[in-house]
Amino acid sequence: MGATAEHFDVVIVGSGFGGSVMAWRLAEAGLRVCVLERGKAYPPGSFPRSPHDMRRNFWDPRKGLHGLFNLWSFQGLGGVVGAGLGGGSLIYANVLLRKDEKTFIHEDPRDGGYEDWPVTREDLERHYDAVERMMGAQRYPLEHAPYSSTAKTQAMRLAAQRLGRAADWQLPPLAVTFGNPGEVPVPGEPIREEHPNLHGRTRTTCHLCGECDIGCNTGSKNTLDYTYLSAAKRAGAELRTRAEVTELWPADGGGYVVQYLDHTDVTEETPREGPQSMLPRTTVTADRLVLAAGTFGTSYLLLKNRRHFPALSDQLGSRFCGNGDLLGFMRQCRDSSTGKALPRILDGGHGPVITSALHFRGKEEGGTGRSYYIEDAGFPEFVNWLYEGAHQVPLMQRGLRLMWRLLRGWTGVTRDTDVSEEIAELLGDCLGSATSLPLLGMGRDTPNGHMRLTDDGMLDIDWKLHGSKTYFGSVRQSMKDIATALEGKLVQNPLSYVSRVITVHPLGGCPMGRAPETGVVDATGEAFGHPGLYVADGAMMPGPTGPNPSLTIAALADRFADHLIDAHFHAAPVHGWTRAEEASWPSAPPM
Repeated sequence: MGATAEHFDVVIVGSGFGGSVMAWRLAEAGLRVCVLERGKAYPPGSFPRSPHDMRRNFWDPRKGLHGLFNLWSFQGLGGVVGAGLGGGSLIYANVLLRKDEKTFIHEDPRDGGYEDWPVTREDLERHYDAVERMMGAQRYPLEHAPYSSTAKTQAMRLAAQRLGRAADWQLPPLAVTFGNPGEVPVPGEPIREEHPNLHGRTRTTCHLCGECDIGCNTGSKNTLDYTYLSAAKRAGAELRTRAEVTELWPADGGGYVVQYLDHTDVTEETPREGPQSMLPRTTVTADRLVLAAGTFGTSYLLLKNRRHFPALSDQLGSRFCGNGDLLGFMRQCRDSSTGKALPRILDGGHGPVITSALHFRGKEEGGTGRSYYIEDAGFPEFVNWLYEGAHQVPLMQRGLRLMWRLLRGWTGVTRDTDVSEEIAELLGDCLGSATSLPLLGMGRDTPNGHMRLTDDGMLDIDWKLHGSKTYFGSVRQSMKDIATALEGKLVQNPLSYVSRVITVHPLGGCPMGRAPETGVVDATGEAFGHPGLYVADGAMMPGPTGPNPSLTIAALADRFADHLIDAHFHAAPVHGWTRAEEASWPSAPPM
């Protein structure tokens, strides 16, 4: 006999941009909400930085890894997603851009990789507004010192001007606190919060350290744990971390059953013994179930448990894309405006990761092809040290010169005891790193990938770069044009030469549609054929957003919450089991 499971109005799997928004909206409305997040909570100062700690900062609990980064590798692409309370917000680059109005398109289903958006920009406007307010969006304060001297931002603006695209360049809204509202922004000032955050820790304004994508240790990023999840907890939502959902199924009589592995007392760096299928599970039940475990996580859970959901659309696994993600690198940029070819300092380690965006409009917006954005992509300062340290031969030569100078002083050959200049020369001019900058492209690639399970139960994706060859060619050329405008060279991601890209914005797998023939969920996020089952993350996108998708995912989740709240208060309870029946459930899902 199984133990009695705890029951909630809603169980939410995942705490990213969809799950967190739903958690706050539903808890605020008075529903009893439980959020199940597989990863840990990360208060300020807890993100790893040392090589020793970073080596364990990956997610694979079977191997004893319970860290932040979950890396996936498929035949045509790789993917990077986060595991932790706040989901992808912990490692994203803070950009909150809205999907362009004219890209909510409707294409012929007979065209491979078509898009059919069952919502419009007008449907989402008030939800966009609500999310921006909750996330405390601020634009990079380029008009104030010391922000005005941010070299990479000024360089991107100059490139846009030289390309005749000044009107398409912008400082996008960022979920970063540069200054307290109404005050001049200053790095490192305490942030004044109306309510204590769930970590109970003081946060400070952006330190301009470029560490956004490896976890902000100062709390300057307005990540979901400081915004929606803190509000959800105050409203009564239960947030369970280190709860890895493995099984889910519809309960007899309505509602849903969810089982998860509880890693709370697991010793990290120690692999869990025995087959995963034999490990003990914790069971919870709910009238309604929201899947928000990310594009890979949600799609995998539904594919793995599909036998329990016979009415799910055959579109499960379809419409995958990487939101057109493409990485390039500018090198050796120069400035000949004074008549001399001087190094153009870009200083990629100064500022948040992304400060600006250049929009290349598609045919729907009066341009050509499929639209995309190119953004500056800064990095932590230690990357510059790694770059310079990687050039071993010149470093060794400079080291030998320094040793020769020291030996001459020690033996009395020279009486100059000040060796500051010689030690400074050991570092070299460091222009290789200072004149380089990554560029991040993203946009509307073709959503023609398909997700499935392999014979051994692993997630696989049939996606090839060739399906969006024209799109990626355009992005590469625009990156090259930007590099040329800054008198530099463009180096492509080496993986792209073997038809592989890395995406940090995977989308699709459970797309929205107008009917089961075209989608897994409807325009309110509810699954066709399974009332009360919702998908509220990147998996429900019927195509790419174009710009960074986080804001659109959150806005859609806010819209879905309206529907779920209305269904809860205006419909009869969906569960029909008794507590006696519940206590007799098996510890494993029905076969």
